[in-house]
Amino acid sequence: MAPNPIIMQAVEQMGYRVTVGDVATKAGLNINLAERGLLALASDAGGHLQVAETGDVVYLFPQNFRTIIRNKYLQIQLKEWWEKIWRVLFYLIRISFGIVLLLSIALIFLSIFLIITATNQDGDSRSEGSHSGGGMIFMPRFWFGPDWFWFLYWDYDNPRRQYERRQSTDEGNQMHFLEVVFSFLFGDGNPNADLEKRRWQAIGTIIRNNRGAVIAEQIAPYLDDTGTGYANEYEEYMLPVLSRFNGRPEVSPEGQLVYHFPELQTTAKEQQTQPVQAYLREWLWRFSQASSGQLMLAIGLGAVNFVGALVLGSLLASGTAAKLGGFVAFAASIYGVLLAYGIGFLAVPLGRYFWIQWKNRKIEARNQIRQERVGILNQPDAELQKKLAFAQQFAAQSIIGHEDLAYTTETDLIEQEIEQTSKLDAEWQRRLNSEE
Repeated sequence: MAPNPIIMQAVEQMGYRVTVGDVATKAGLNINLAERGLLALASDAGGHLQVAETGDVVYLFPQNFRTIIRNKYLQIQLKEWWEKIWRVLFYLIRISFGIVLLLSIALIFLSIFLIITATNQDGDSRSEGSHSGGGMIFMPRFWFGPDWFWFLYWDYDNPRRQYERRQSTDEGNQMHFLEVVFSFLFGDGNPNADLEKRRWQAIGTIIRNNRGAVIAEQIAPYLDDTGTGYANEYEEYMLPVLSRFNGRPEVSPEGQLVYHFPELQTTAKEQQTQPVQAYLREWLWRFSQASSGQLMLAIGLGAVNFVGALVLGSLLASGTAAKLGGFVAFAASIYGVLLAYGIGFLAVPLGRYFWIQWKNRKIEARNQIRQERVGILNQPDAELQKKLAFAQQFAAQSIIGHEDLAYTTETDLIEQEIEQTSKLDAEWQRRLNSEE
């Protein structure tokens, strides 16, 4: 089985020397899952185990372990190839909606032009019609500016481009026209797709910042539902946290509960306090990341397409199109599709707009509840202060340095046995000298 990419990323971010607690905290993973993943990764990538005299284990990986894994697993190579292919395919899907819109407008108005021209030619007063200008129709002109050529950028899903779009203002938005059409129709994805990952990373960081000992009130701002009545009073909402990070409850003399996480207290290097949000904040959905001007262009084109479809429908109903054949006959054969696309192009974003308003009201309500839980910590009463003080009795940080190691797979076993024997001989000699 291929190694977990989340664990691989955590190992790289933490300097290739980690404990299970380090990875579980960084990635927000279940302790047991992190341990199994690290063992599998060490086996596949040629990693080393460093065992401290306390029995704690540190995992040391070569800095090129990702290359080793890639060369070993065809599955990973295929996945990377597919991700590149899918980025191109998804980009083509995105721009296809804009291309279809432009083709639809061109088809509709060209058909209208041909029908009106044919109608005028068949009239009894052709010369009068030509002088009056009855055969003229104003075709819409669209100027897309220099941004038109940005469609050559196929890597829409590139994380850097997504970050740049989120950071940019409306005036500096980097979307091109064809991307705007897709964004107008379907938006730009779920802003909280990584919510669970952010939740557990934040909880793990809070526990690590408090050196492995916390109270429920410190964790509650990162949870959704803390229950009511009995469930809330006895802090049942902490059970998933205890299960994920192998924690255990400790009871104070006054009967108060604190939570101790021994495996998150062990680290490969000294951990400084990491910044973390005061509460888990869900991001509000945006209708589109396109600028207001770009959205107005999309709406305008959609309106032109819809009105044009209605006009074409009335002309086709007159029966003149049946005599023309060719291009007009083709437009008549797919008229239902053209009209449906014109309606859907405006109806889908309208429905999505009201859905986003409903969704954001729920998100704001959840954010408000989590924020209110922070206020309890900011102004703790006497009982809460006692709980915090009791939790500090279990707070600790165990740093496993090279001097603490009793065994490591980095060196040959025979060399380690000789080294261990030398240590024992030196200790025995020291005791003899002290007795004399």
